[in-house]
Amino acid sequence: MTEAPKTIFDIDFGQLYREHMIASGRQVKAPEDWDARAPRLKAVAPGSRYVREFVARMDLAGCRSLLDVGCGAGAIGLAVADRVDQVIGLDYSAGMLEAMMELAAERGFNHVRPIRASWDDDWRDVPVCDVAVASRSTAVMDLEAALKKLDAHAGRRAYLTSKVGGYFIDPDIAAVIDRKLDPVPDYIYAVNILYQMGRQPRVDFLQNDHRPTDCESGDEFVRRVGFSLGRLDDDERKRLAHWFDTNPERARASGQPFRWAFIAWETS
Repeated sequence: MTEAPKTIFDIDFGQLYREHMIASGRQVKAPEDWDARAPRLKAVAPGSRYVREFVARMDLAGCRSLLDVGCGAGAIGLAVADRVDQVIGLDYSAGMLEAMMELAAERGFNHVRPIRASWDDDWRDVPVCDVAVASRSTAVMDLEAALKKLDAHAGRRAYLTSKVGGYFIDPDIAAVIDRKLDPVPDYIYAVNILYQMGRQPRVDFLQNDHRPTDCESGDEFVRRVGFSLGRLDDDERKRLAHWFDTNPERARASGQPFRWAFIAWETS
């Protein structure tokens, strides 16, 4: 029998995170899931409140290159592309990388480069940049390994955002289709893992503009719930659509807007 930790210094937060992710039952989404979302994210990437607040907290002084990990449609990298000499967007979704490059071309940026890779891939060919960011992209199975990769590829500074609270969808909505949600790990693991890596993370908080269920239609509501919970069968889709149509305002107001912890640290 393993002896229980006596102090915080006895806790392996990397291992605890891995165990928590397994216990939560959450699965990492396939690249194809994100490919399907690329057109929508391309449309909303520029100028959101979240992007503005993220960028406002970044220090790019003395920095010429930026690595955007899990870049999606390039919201963060493209927002600061006019302030650096090179932007590298890394993502495992070909659709997202295509959307990023289309936006870069529309803005006249010819110093943006895509790399198709995941957190789990070999990064030996991924260059070290002055700044490395991971915006809402660290819901991985092994956070410790991801943070070590991000840290190793940040020559000066690193920035990430991680969910505050353990739910991506309101448990009451999951209950409509008799699904029980267990909370997933949130940002506090990243803070503690970085501390155990010898870093001194600084934490601030951002809030999204909208609730994840603030939808115009029942179809969109069902699609968003399905993206969060995983594949829905026909009966589950019908039950969710009926629940939305019965009281759309209740559905739109369910849950809380996402809050994100903005975590920053120096690497040199």
